[in-house]
Amino acid sequence: MALVYVFNKVGKLVGPVESAVWNLSEEKWRSLLTPEKFRVLRKQGTEAAFCGMLYDNERCGVYVCAGCSLPLFSSDAKFDSGTGWPSFSRPIAAENIREKSDDGHRMQRVEVKCTRCDGHLGHVFPDGPRPTGLRFCLNSEAMIFAPDDQLAKLADPAAEI
Repeated sequence: MALVYVFNKVGKLVGPVESAVWNLSEEKWRSLLTPEKFRVLRKQGTEAAFCGMLYDNERCGVYVCAGCSLPLFSSDAKFDSGTGWPSFSRPIAAENIREKSDDGHRMQRVEVKCTRCDGHLGHVFPDGPRPTGLRFCLNSEAMIFAPDDQLAKLADPAAEI
């Protein structure tokens, strides 16, 4: 179980609540995700800069995990970092993401993963705007955007327990 924040049936973020961790087989993940989402979320892939569908999205709403629909980031924390990937200064709830040391590609970085499904989202860097000073640099393929007026559709059963 993981302690996370989720949306209830009226579209309000609530928590922390206990939610089951998703431990699916590779075969099951392949059946649930598009090939590109699978490559990014399950194989730690990275999409090309300036190509993601959410890079220049300016609508108000919430970005959820493309693997398990866990709320990750709000549009009020999104900013244009000039890097070519959607960038955020803070998560919607610290409990909904986890950070992991990533020493791949001959550099030291911090990987950002979904707490519930362990999906690879991107990386976090210490060069973001104030007040956090953080830049969560994420893959569009790792997320789905939900407009503010549709948050009730993200209602999680864990919110009602």
